[in-house]
Amino acid sequence: MKEITGTLPHFGRRLKRIRSSVRMKQSALADMLGVDQTTISRWEAGLQSPDEDVQLRAFDVLIPHRSDDAALKRLVETADACVHLVDEATHVCLAYSRKRAADWRVERQEMLGVSLWPFATEEIQRAEFDLTNSDWFEALSPTPKRFVTSQADNAIRISAGEILWERLYLADGTPARLVTGR
Repeated sequence: MKEITGTLPHFGRRLKRIRSSVRMKQSALADMLGVDQTTISRWEAGLQSPDEDVQLRAFDVLIPHRSDDAALKRLVETADACVHLVDEATHVCLAYSRKRAADWRVERQEMLGVSLWPFATEEIQRAEFDLTNSDWFEALSPTPKRFVTSQADNAIRISAGEILWERLYLADGTPARLVTGR
């Protein structure tokens, strides 16, 4: 996995979702990270948050070597819509369509393995923070999230318009987010 920059919101809730999806106990994760089980419990409850390095290490431990998910990636890559697929916990880009590559003004494989969080507009960041007030982290199949974003021109271009977030699961059970725009 390429380096993720910037702390992601809702660390504890993300951690719990990923840990539960891989069926790992808090005590096992604690052993792997060199902390005690109550620390993991406090993180997941949002009572404490570790520094960015520990957060990234926790996700590295939890996100198993996933199966290729070739069929799903092919569906995303060949979609006629402006769509991309990201890892739910880290926002690392797993696949994107030709239309999305054109919208971002990048080459076809350039963003794979890169966290998209550093490129998020204010509206995307706000929508991510607003997930706290929804069933997103607790529900197996949460209500899809719709919102509107403004345009941004950073390392990648983000077009203004409506965005739809939907959760789906990779073959290994890891939650992912399908992002559809314009």
